[in-house]
Amino acid sequence: MAGASYRFRSTWLLPGTVPERVFGVVTDLAGYPRWWSDVRAVRRVDDDTAELVCRSRLPFRLVVRMHRDHQDERTGLMRVRLSGDLDGVLAGAVRAAGAGTLLEITQDVQARKELLRRLDAVARPLFRANHALMMRRGHRGLSAYLA
Repeated sequence: MAGASYRFRSTWLLPGTVPERVFGVVTDLAGYPRWWSDVRAVRRVDDDTAELVCRSRLPFRLVVRMHRDHQDERTGLMRVRLSGDLDGVLAGAVRAAGAGTLLEITQDVQARKELLRRLDAVARPLFRANHALMMRRGHRGLSAYLA
């Protein structure tokens, strides 16, 4: 059974921050639990790979391996390949925006976790809402951490 496809896009405005600091924090996967409550644990696999355990409001967790595919602080662009409960790509772009920084995040994923695949037809809106809530908490957590 093929996984259900999802495409997510988030834009985070981070007032009073500089792009270099934002880039450094969001490319430090091991540090995510310090500012993002939905990232419950991170296990470093190697210099370019980490395994994250995530859980938002719904009563299940996702285990996702992130492998650095591209990272360029000069351009503010980054991309990781995802595998595990979600397979696909997460890309980010960091740039100055007025008196702060704009972080744009795009995720193109296939759900591989059996629960997500089986319930996709009926629970897709709930899964999307759960993802949106997780991203809002990530935005708030990063804003507070950088303040």
